[in-house]
Amino acid sequence: MTAKNPFEQMMAQSQAMAEEIAKSVNPAKAQEIAQEMAKGMSPAMAQEMAKGFNPAMAGFDPKTIESLWPTMSKEAMDMWFGKGMSKNGLDAKTRLLLTIAGLTMQGAQAETAVRMAVRHAMEAGATVEEIAETITQMSMFAGLPATNKALELARDVMSDNKEDPA
Repeated sequence: MTAKNPFEQMMAQSQAMAEEIAKSVNPAKAQEIAQEMAKGMSPAMAQEMAKGFNPAMAGFDPKTIESLWPTMSKEAMDMWFGKGMSKNGLDAKTRLLLTIAGLTMQGAQAETAVRMAVRHAMEAGATVEEIAETITQMSMFAGLPATNKALELARDVMSDNKEDPA
């Protein structure tokens, strides 16, 4: 398949680079990694790739990195993403619900982005019902697997928030 536009060219180059890296790191896994990357990067694949680069990273979990990123306050989100852009524009909560809808439409592949958008939406005042409704609304367009994945990720964030003593 030949790339037709700059985005496809970039993706083809990225795929070729990933295949070269995989071959140099662990030749026995090169084909498996290339096939998995063609499907999309799963958490298990990311962990396998991290372990291939450095065996000490066998227990790497991307969720631990997320915990280092602070949740922005509602006021900060309104300033940067809400009313700061346009006085009569969308507020931060609405923008974050739209972000969740868009991430769901992409198949909820960017798990960190989905979890962070849900966390920030809750901080901006979105209710559990509003978040769930936003995600389920996308089922007609994104399909049930994408919707179920996004709901699962949102449920994880919501259960983490219930466990927080704050």
